[in-house]
Amino acid sequence: MAEEAGADMIGVIAFSPSPRCVDPLIIREIFDAVPSLTRCCVAHEPSVEELEEICAIKPDVIQVSCKASIPDSCTARVFRSVRAGDTLPSDADAIVVDASRGSGLHYDTAYAVSVVRSAQVPVFLAGGLTPENVAEAARTVQPFGVDVATGVEYAPGKKDRAKVKAFVQRVKGVRL
Repeated sequence: MAEEAGADMIGVIAFSPSPRCVDPLIIREIFDAVPSLTRCCVAHEPSVEELEEICAIKPDVIQVSCKASIPDSCTARVFRSVRAGDTLPSDADAIVVDASRGSGLHYDTAYAVSVVRSAQVPVFLAGGLTPENVAEAARTVQPFGVDVATGVEYAPGKKDRAKVKAFVQRVKGVRL
């Protein structure tokens, strides 16, 4: 669905109580089905064992909180999630401004803009984004990219094909 809509990246959640959580064996199948996309495994507060299992899947990217320690053997790029009050991490390949952590809570505009302006790495925006507001959010915050989950669902953990397509089209239509 993401590939068909024109997305550049797909994120799959692992080791979470979220209704979006996917078993690692299924994650591997999903990633194998979309080799043209950047494949990201999301786990906000994984244990050391869970991180090792995620790394064994060989995602292109792992998205975790600032606190998670990535095993030295892991070859994935590391995206670190931050929210207002967090110190910007120095060990991230990119930063994801995300106060919601998958809950749909809207991002803090002033904080997101300050992170984009001060970060030394690409910044992605997440939290409360929908097809209806993503273009304005991209124009205002000017992130490197955006991340969506609840904003394109028809039920918890169930993506709406039309919403995914509209979201991708609207954000790709923004000229910065």
